[in-house]
Formats: sequence, structure tokens, C-alpha cells
Amino acid sequence: MKDMNIVEILLVEDNPNDAELTMRALKKNKLANNVMIARDGTEALDFLFCRGKFGDRDITSTPKVVLLDLKLPKINGLEVLKIIKEDSRTSSVPVVVVTSSAEEPDIQEAYLLGANSFIVKPVDFEQFINTMSSLGLYWLVINKPLK
Repeated sequence: MKDMNIVEILLVEDNPNDAELTMRALKKNKLANNVMIARDGTEALDFLFCRGKFGDRDITSTPKVVLLDLKLPKINGLEVLKIIKEDSRTSSVPVVVVTSSAEEPDIQEAYLLGANSFIVKPVDFEQFINTMSSLGLYWLVINKPLK
């Protein structure tokens, strides 16, 4: 198992097809080495806050970015976002909402809760790959995070 303290991207996605496409897009730009995929909101929070099977992780080793779907089992994406942004240990971690919802209330709520960006998943395969590649490049290579 890879070292959970060097994860650069936490991908929170319950749809296996979307997770696979995202990984393919990140691999295209050689950005997929340090990705953790959480399949629901509870697993994402357990990872970030070093609970359960992630209890041995160092809580100060936060990912460079969280790519967060909204429609998740157990705990929905907006609740996950709220918890991340309200905790001083994780509040500076950039969270990019990546979802199929283009509904204005979801967009407004996400930004009010502290989302750093809101991306509607493109339906077209090539657009999806290009969007996720660009996201990965921006947040891992171009963006300068708060240290």
C-alpha cells in the first residue's frame, strides 16, 4: 500500500466510471501517482481526519487539493465541504467541487461553504478528459498553496 501521507489529490467520487476517467486524465499528464480515491463522504472525512482505517496517517499531511463530487452516499458533498472548511486543520486545503449538477443553489451553497472552484462535469468524453487534465495541472503544478 502506498504512503497515505504523500497523497496530493483526494478524489471523492462514488461513480467508478467517473473515477476511472479522472484517473486516466491525470495519468495523461503524469499527475496520478499520489491520488487517493474515497468512494463516499465518510471515507473522505476519515482520510482527512485520520480516523478508522486511516488512523495511522499524519493529519498534518493534507492533500494539495480535494476533488469533491456533491452527490455522495453516507455524507453528501456539501456536508463534507462544510466540515473540511470549518476545521482549522483542513480549512486551507483547496476543495474543487466536480459534479454533474449545474443547479444554481448547489453552486451558491458550495461557494458559501468555502469551495475554491465549482466545475460541472462535461458529458463529452474528450471534454471530460481535458477538463480533469487542466484541473490537475492547475492545482498541482501552477497553483502555489498556502504553506
